[in-house]
Amino acid sequence: MADVAGPSDAELTPKQRMAERMRRLRELHSRRTEAQQLNHKEVVEEDRRQSQPKNWERRQQWAERKLEEAEQRELAQKQGEDFDRKRNLDISAEDAAKWERRKRKHHNPDPGFSNYEASTARQYDRLVKQVKPDMEAYEAKKEAMGDAFYAGPGAIVHGHHKDTKEAIDRLAEDVNKQIEKRAKFSRRRIHDDEADIDYINERNMKFNKKLERFYGQYTQEIKQNLERGTAV
Repeated sequence: MADVAGPSDAELTPKQRMAERMRRLRELHSRRTEAQQLNHKEVVEEDRRQSQPKNWERRQQWAERKLEEAEQRELAQKQGEDFDRKRNLDISAEDAAKWERRKRKHHNPDPGFSNYEASTARQYDRLVKQVKPDMEAYEAKKEAMGDAFYAGPGAIVHGHHKDTKEAIDRLAEDVNKQIEKRAKFSRRRIHDDEADIDYINERNMKFNKKLERFYGQYTQEIKQNLERGTAV
């Protein structure tokens, strides 16, 4: 707000000079109030940004893109067009390669242990990938065994096949590797028979240990009262 030029103080009467000073004082007060409001607005905005997650703006942009994509997909369906094909035409090869690298980076090929059945299936798939079939030996064995090679119901295959020494050695080597790996990387803890049993399975036991580690010092007195039977 620019100051308005007025007569000099020498040309003003005492009453006019007082009025001019009061006008300037009100103007300064108005500027101070405006600055306080702007400062308060910035403080509130900064506090809002700090209280939000770090990736809040990125999530908002992602949600807006998804909403826009849904609208474009719906419009393409109404027009009888293939939205995915139309979208891929607008994507450059460089962006497509970058997204593919990012997808491979976030993909975890090892989902971890879920149950023993899934673990056995994963081990079987891993062993199958390591197999290098000898097609010549396969064809020779197939010709020698005849119909017994693909045994049907009631077929007797005992005595038709004999494992080679190389196959037996390969099996023994793989078993020894599994034993070494299990002994080295096993995370199973030694069971303590004297410890209190306050869990229903191994997963619940680990969860209870986490609770004890973080909140044990706050719940120790309550637990002791419950054990003594003196809890209120």
